[in-house]
Amino acid sequence: MTALRRIQKELRDINHNPINGLTVEPDEGNLFEWKCTIKAAVRMPDSPYKDGIFRFNLTLPDNFPFKAPSVTFSTKIYHPGINEEGHICVPVLRDQWKPTITLSSVLITIQDKVNNPSPDDPFEPDIAALMKSDKSKFLSTARDWVKKYASQ
Repeated sequence: MTALRRIQKELRDINHNPINGLTVEPDEGNLFEWKCTIKAAVRMPDSPYKDGIFRFNLTLPDNFPFKAPSVTFSTKIYHPGINEEGHICVPVLRDQWKPTITLSSVLITIQDKVNNPSPDDPFEPDIAALMKSDKSKFLSTARDWVKKYASQ
C-alpha cells in the first residue's frame, strides 16, 4: 500500500510540474507500469537525436521506493548508453538508487542521458568506441536510426 500511495503522489507531482519534452501515461489498470515518451533534444539543435520520438516503459517494483524502477526503451536508438534490449545505463537506476529519489528526477536523468550521449561508462562499448574514434560516423548513424526508428 505504501508503494501505491507514493506512486500516486509522484504522478500528481509530474502532472502539476510537467517535464518539457517528456510524457508519462500510467497504465489505467496498473499504476506500477508507465508508458513514457521523450521528444529528444528539445533545446539542443545539434543533437543527432533531434526530433526523434523515443518510447520507453518504466516499471515500478512492488517494493518501490525501496527498489529502483526498471526502464526499457521500445524505440531502437543508436546510443552508447542504451543497449540492444533497450536497457539504459544510468547509475540512479542501479547502485545509486535511494528511496528519496523522485520519479521526476529519474525521468529527467533518462531524458538527459538520451540527449547527451557519452562514451564514458557505456552499455554499448562498440558504439562508444566509434563515438571516440570517428564522431562523424557515429553522428551519421545515430541520425539514420532516428529517421528509421524514431520518426513520428
